[in-house]
Amino acid sequence: MIGCLCIHGFTGGLYEIDPLVSFLKEQTNWIVKSPLLPGHGVHLALEDVSYTDWIETAEQAFLELQDQAETIYIIGFSMGGMIASYLASKYDVAKLVLLSPSRRYINLAQMGLDVGEIIRDRLAGHLQKNVIYQIHQHKRGHVPIRAYVEFLKCMKFTKPALKQIYCPVFVAQGIQDGMVPYTSTHYLAEEIPVNIEVIYYSDSKHHICLGKDKDIVNEAVLQFLKRTISI
Repeated sequence: MIGCLCIHGFTGGLYEIDPLVSFLKEQTNWIVKSPLLPGHGVHLALEDVSYTDWIETAEQAFLELQDQAETIYIIGFSMGGMIASYLASKYDVAKLVLLSPSRRYINLAQMGLDVGEIIRDRLAGHLQKNVIYQIHQHKRGHVPIRAYVEFLKCMKFTKPALKQIYCPVFVAQGIQDGMVPYTSTHYLAEEIPVNIEVIYYSDSKHHICLGKDKDIVNEAVLQFLKRTISI
């Protein structure tokens, strides 16, 4: 039996990866698990949680999946990608998928373009259709400074794990990502000791599972996971 663990990102929730999770469940007979990290979800409660809580929750989900499946794949989005990398460095993982992984973060130039797009949509009366606006609107006032500090701690803790990954790795990265510069994949390629497979999506922003390329991304992830890879 094959098991697949899917990990969402910082200040997000299961909705960030739900299209991919649903697709994998429809297209396979795999056991697909997607834990909700403490303090996350539609209603954020990040005041009293730490990065170790997030990692421990993901790790516990992995161990539970390990009891059910002989082969395990891990998929991680954004911060979840770094947590997934940590687990892949520590346990026997068959394949690793990183979606907009937050190895480096804050693309100021693209963020400026995203803000301009939100302003244009507001003036045109299309604001409710703007995915970026909708995602960030519910977070306003609900992300304490302490949570950002914990995020930075998580990045510092998981970064060394990249050098200990030896399973096949696939990276999906949006060119228009306003949070993670698409050039950050160059650093991943330098740090991960195996050749990684990378696909850039020209119409995708940070939430790559929710954007215009989501169907193409879903299919690319599935084909990577199902493909036999010679080592």
